[in-house]
Amino acid sequence: MKEALYYEAAEKGKVKCLLCPKGCIVLEDKFGVCGVRENIAGKFYTLVYEKPISVHIDPIEKKPLYHFHPGSKILSVGTYGCNLKCEFCQNYDISQEFDADDFNVIENIKPELIVAMCKERDLKFIAFTYNEPTVFYEYMLDIAKLCKKNDIKTVVVSNGQINEKPLNELIEYIDAFNIDLKAFNKDFYTKICKGDIETTKRTLEIICEKKKHLEVTFLLIEGLNDNENEFLQMCDFIKSLGEDVVFHISRAFPRYKMNFNITPLTLLDKFSKIAKSKIKNVYMGNV
Repeated sequence: MKEALYYEAAEKGKVKCLLCPKGCIVLEDKFGVCGVRENIAGKFYTLVYEKPISVHIDPIEKKPLYHFHPGSKILSVGTYGCNLKCEFCQNYDISQEFDADDFNVIENIKPELIVAMCKERDLKFIAFTYNEPTVFYEYMLDIAKLCKKNDIKTVVVSNGQINEKPLNELIEYIDAFNIDLKAFNKDFYTKICKGDIETTKRTLEIICEKKKHLEVTFLLIEGLNDNENEFLQMCDFIKSLGEDVVFHISRAFPRYKMNFNITPLTLLDKFSKIAKSKIKNVYMGNV
């Protein structure tokens, strides 16, 4: 357990989290929306510092990153928790369905050990992934700082729901991002994901302003985010970020609270062709 960054005291022992657009105001002995940050006696603590539930070697293409050192192996690190509540969550078992007792049985792994694992295996890349890395911000930041000193490149796979100030601190230590863009519809973000589309759009802009490598993933769900006019607007926005931005359109499978058809390959192909008319680098995923 470690005191969190980016929060402030509020009235009557409450704290206000400043890490993401949720801006949770948290009562004593309660948690933020992410479920991994707790108000203890008027101080805010992260419960997942040094508490990874998965440390695994993956192909870098699995992130997915197709234009960032293809063919490389990458050490992937993730914890519990997420600051969104997507009803179609593809990894809900670690992002949503856990409780505070689960933290007590996880082995502590210090940032120095994570970096040592890379060096022992001659790995040159670390990814913060599996769940939403923003919710283990302090752990990610400390590992990324050590990576910078040890010539290890860092990757963040995220929903982009992070405030500008913490993003600007973190981004100096990150080399590449894959950001999920859930839809190009404010209501979809608000009602189905409990998030804020404008924050994710601004995150994408900042990444490009800082000249970091960026790939964007869109999970295409038939009947939910498959409006062609909105998709064209999404493609125009991604194109505006720069010609080197890579776009992944992924097939969705029914998970968590939503029951829908597996994305038809015909729909995936159709949207891929639309995207390719606007964007240079387009790939289909989960096929």
